Amino acid sequence: MQNYQELKVWQKSHAFVLEIYKLTDDFPKTETFGLISQMRRSAVSVPANLAEGCGKKGTLDIAKFFQISLGSLHETEYYLLLSRDLNYITIEVFESRDLEIKEIKAMLISLIKTVRSSQD
Repeated sequence: MQNYQELKVWQKSHAFVLEIYKLTDDFPKTETFGLISQMRRSAVSVPANLAEGCGKKGTLDIAKFFQISLGSLHETEYYLLLSRDLNYITIEVFESRDLEIKEIKAMLISLIKTVRSSQD
């Protein structure tokens, strides 16, 4: 597998993590060990699992880690929705970040399909 930093989906998900860190800086301090921690960890898990997957040899292992990235992205998507419903972020911020999630999701799904088809 190639260098993970060259993957466009890794670059986009890494940039997204940086945005999540900035976004959650403004959350109530009561959420430090709750939503802030959970949201940051799930967001970080997306590029981290892409990086780990790129270090694996077999396509089954690679696909497994990329699938974990997708699961973490879905988890982050929910935390973003929850943040909106708790009025921690505006509708505009939610819609902007949600659009980014959808783009990353499409890229991940495409990458997973590509990796899985290479094992045939």
